[in-house]
Amino acid sequence: MSGDKVTIVDAQIDGQNALTLENDFTWPLQPGNRSESYLTVSKQVTDYAQENSIAKAFVKESAVSGRGAATMALLQSAELRGVVMAALAAVVPTVTKSKASISKTFGERKVDDYVKDDDFWKKEVKGIALRSGSREAVMVLLSARNNQ
Repeated sequence: MSGDKVTIVDAQIDGQNALTLENDFTWPLQPGNRSESYLTVSKQVTDYAQENSIAKAFVKESAVSGRGAATMALLQSAELRGVVMAALAAVVPTVTKSKASISKTFGERKVDDYVKDDDFWKKEVKGIALRSGSREAVMVLLSARNNQ
């Protein structure tokens, strides 16, 4: 998630088997009034979760970058993340996971190292093609799978 788009990955989790990716797409935030755009995204998220019988949702938590300075982009990303979390929580159980906690609890490497490893993704994800820009989002699902 960034300040102007939401990345959605939808996958079946079957024990420790490879994830079966069913959807991987991005919703851009509509230009104009951010409040109205947030309402639109909220409706898209709740509709998607209900129409696709999502059983549980996982959202990557916000994190500070660099020296911890809150830039406008970081704040807008956090706002949008809150909209998505609230929309999901209205219709399905929703869990947040931080990139730092995933790096500490998932395997021997940091998230960024897994994200760059093409062979890892060939082994861990089947189904539709995974966009490389969605790998970090799928790491949240892989971490959840390992914590079941």
